[in-house]
Amino acid sequence: MKKVQINEDLFLLLIKYHILEYYNEEEKIVEGLQEKFDRVVNRSLYTKYKTAPTEEEKEKARQEYLDRKGIHSNFRW
Repeated sequence: MKKVQINEDLFLLLIKYHILEYYNEEEKIVEGLQEKFDRVVNRSLYTKYKTAPTEEEKEKARQEYLDRKGIHSNFRW
């Protein structure tokens, strides 16, 4: 199973939330986790693009990656 690293600030917010029951920072936690999730998905798509066995799979992963990154279709090759 792969491991995912988060920054120290997010980790401390999660500790406060779950252990100390300090619920005032929920929005920051959600934003931090969403940002991390987006990075993990983007990295996964990029890796899939680079390692896909067929050209169709490579192109599909590349297009999805560029869509997620918000690259306009006029700027793609």
